[in-house]
Amino acid sequence: YSYSCTEGENRQLWSSGHHLKSCRDVAFSQDGQKLFTVSKDKSIHILTVEEGRLETRFPKAHSSALNCVLPIDNHVFATGDDGGAVKVWDLRKGDSILEARQQEEYISAMAVDGNGKILLTASGDGTLGVFNMKRRRFELLSEPQNGDLTSVVLLKRGKKVACGSSEGTIYLFNWDGFGAASDRFALRAESVDCMVPITDSIVCVGSLDGVIRAVNILPNRVLGCVGQHLGEPIEQLAVAPGRQLLASCAHDQKVKFWNVSTLGGLVVDDYRKKKKKGGPLRALSSKAVGSGEDFFADLRDETEPEAA
Repeated sequence: YSYSCTEGENRQLWSSGHHLKSCRDVAFSQDGQKLFTVSKDKSIHILTVEEGRLETRFPKAHSSALNCVLPIDNHVFATGDDGGAVKVWDLRKGDSILEARQQEEYISAMAVDGNGKILLTASGDGTLGVFNMKRRRFELLSEPQNGDLTSVVLLKRGKKVACGSSEGTIYLFNWDGFGAASDRFALRAESVDCMVPITDSIVCVGSLDGVIRAVNILPNRVLGCVGQHLGEPIEQLAVAPGRQLLASCAHDQKVKFWNVSTLGGLVVDDYRKKKKKGGPLRALSSKAVGSGEDFFADLRDETEPEAA
């Protein structure tokens, strides 16, 4: 699709029916020229972005249905399946260069560090897997957390890793301490189904209740509501390259766009004012639930001199 903020200017560019069963994940290549797609039919397809032409196909890529794909550079990408298997592929060789099955349940999400050296995999068995791409080997598995791990992102310039869980908790790991979580933060949300970083400290979180929350990590705070798909579970979030727009899709068959440009300017204090528990979530935009008129009042540094 080509999307526009002007009413009536969104349009479909092409569609592809190459997969035989449901398409589970899609991802753009690093240069934006190719689209990687993985399916329940166990195949990987690589299409050209401009005209949707099928360029490369791996028909029986895994022994189980594929669940996620992550391009690492212009030649290397990783895939994870329903059985907990992870494969890393090199397009120059036309085959996988690393295969491992260390996790018991489906691979829900993957992330890679800035050097393309360490691959992290979140699994439905509650563990975080660590793979060394340069040495092409499995490194270690974290202890299992409560619930399925559904997402994994790098924060704090790569020094922290945050994982979302189906229990509504965000688990934090230190970069060199993947064995055990260093901190955990329980949101008042039914689940954390997907998560994308907006800044080095702020992530947007999609949940089963249809609400997109902005969450600051260390200090851990729910900043408020960015947007919502009322009552419809949120499947996926993506942030535009300029970090100004957030896209969300949910079970209501809609893709919605939200302005997140103000999140980067928020100052979050270590000091937390006492608030009534169970109150409504603060709205971070005019289109989010509730009214956000007084939202910034308790976040800004209070530097104004007091009246005599």
